[in-house]
Amino acid sequence: MKSLNNVLMRIVAVFAASGLSVIGAGAIAGISTIKAVTVAGLTAVAAVIEKLARAFMDDGKLTLDEINAAFSTVDKGAKTVADVEVETRQAADKVIAAGLIAVPAVAAVEEVVEEVTDPTVAEDYN
Repeated sequence: MKSLNNVLMRIVAVFAASGLSVIGAGAIAGISTIKAVTVAGLTAVAAVIEKLARAFMDDGKLTLDEINAAFSTVDKGAKTVADVEVETRQAADKVIAAGLIAVPAVAAVEEVVEEVTDPTVAEDYN
């Protein structure tokens, strides 16, 4: 029952957040404010309900992760567990790539320094 209440309150929040975001756009387009809010709110709510229904059809249960994933589709600032995992993997790839690029560069600089400090090679630079 607690989950149902949470989902219903979140659906109301989705309607409000999506509806309020189009008030200015509706006025500019010449659409009444009530119509613009209603259409935007119902569209967002329909998207969430569809995601919840698809998750429920999968195994007959709704987990907290499935519920959060359904609501994250309309909340542009929300991150799912999968989003965080992808960002972590991308950050690790960047560090590895930077390391692979930096290691040869450091080795090349060390080689030049060795050549310049080697008395037999230093004569060639003079």
